[in-house]
Amino acid sequence: MIRLLWAASSNIRYFMRRYLPSNVLLDAIRTRRGLKWGVPAMLLAIPYLFVANLCVRLIADGGAGWLHLVVLVCIWSAFKMLWIGPVSIVLLIRVRLREAAAARRQRREMADAAKHSTCVG
Repeated sequence: MIRLLWAASSNIRYFMRRYLPSNVLLDAIRTRRGLKWGVPAMLLAIPYLFVANLCVRLIADGGAGWLHLVVLVCIWSAFKMLWIGPVSIVLLIRVRLREAAAARRQRREMADAAKHSTCVG
C-alpha cells in the first residue's frame, strides 16, 4: 500500500512539475537569463488568486466538490509566484557578485601575465 501511494505521489509530482504553467515558468526564471523576471512574475499571483476566488464562489453556490482541488492548486501557485520575486533577487545578487569576482580575477591574472611577459623579455 505504501509503495502504491509512493508511486502515485511520484507520478503526480512529475506531471505537475513538468506541465503546470507555474512550474514551467519558475524553472525558466531560475536560469541566469530569467532571474531578472522574478519580480514581474509576482504579478501572476493575481490571476491565480482570482481563479481561486471564483472557484470558492462556485463551491459556495453549490458547485462541484472537485473545485476544492483547483482552489488548492491556484493558491499554491500564487504563493510560488509571490515567493519567486525575493528569491530571484537574492539569486541575481549572488550571481552578479560571482561574475564580478570572476572578472576581477581574470583582470588580475591578465595583468600578472602581462607583467611577467615584460619582465622576462
